[in-house]
Amino acid sequence: MGTAVVPVGNKHHSEPEGFAQNKMKTLQPEGWETVQQILVVLAHPDDPEFFCGATIARWTDAGHQVSYCLLTCGDKGTHDRQMSGDRLCSIRHQEQQRAANLLGVRRVRFLDFPDGYLVPDLTLRKAITRVIREERPDVVVTCDPQLLFVGDERINHPDHRAAGQACVDAIFPATRDHLYFPELLEEGLEPHIVREVWVSLAVEPNVVLDVTDLWERKIEAILCHRSQISDEDVLRNRMKNRLAKDSTPEQPRYEEAFRRIRLG
Repeated sequence: MGTAVVPVGNKHHSEPEGFAQNKMKTLQPEGWETVQQILVVLAHPDDPEFFCGATIARWTDAGHQVSYCLLTCGDKGTHDRQMSGDRLCSIRHQEQQRAANLLGVRRVRFLDFPDGYLVPDLTLRKAITRVIREERPDVVVTCDPQLLFVGDERINHPDHRAAGQACVDAIFPATRDHLYFPELLEEGLEPHIVREVWVSLAVEPNVVLDVTDLWERKIEAILCHRSQISDEDVLRNRMKNRLAKDSTPEQPRYEEAFRRIRLG
């Protein structure tokens, strides 16, 4: 397992200090009146774009600072018998960087745990705790560890469930309390309180955002993950058919839903 941190070149990352604060828009229902540091912790490259890509674009467009921490590099996500895990890992790093750039994400960090083998153990919890204490985000986005089945035709990937469980367990209480992983104090990583958690793929969402204006950008970000897409037209049609319940193909509307938890 290694750690790679990749700054992503985009307008949000290169603006002078204080500029984002001046141009920030106060969104509703978020209600944030200052620039938020937002950390997205998910299992694989392409998870942020599929799970909440339009919301990420919404937040960066409003002037908030979004970073990714991806726990694996997705090194098993292929049916190509000629593709090695190491080569696929490298490809997916590059694809994720392009997608993040399109959404205005300022930095992507890969922890490179083995794909498909994530478990919410103390090793993973400590690794996420370290990242949160380093990044010191106001908001953390992850996914719902309770989601086992997706509709009647899909099983949620075990890495998704492990990522959500380990992230929630890191946020509370490990990141907050100094006696958890005391060796992190020796690294200079002080405890930190995350104010909000936004849980994507939520079994019981309590926030629904209208992201219609950003849906095409979400699709374009997903399409950056070329290694995962066998037919671009099929993918586009599938995403365009994910209509909100009260909309039609003639007047489409799109949503992303979350469980929002306010901790401080």
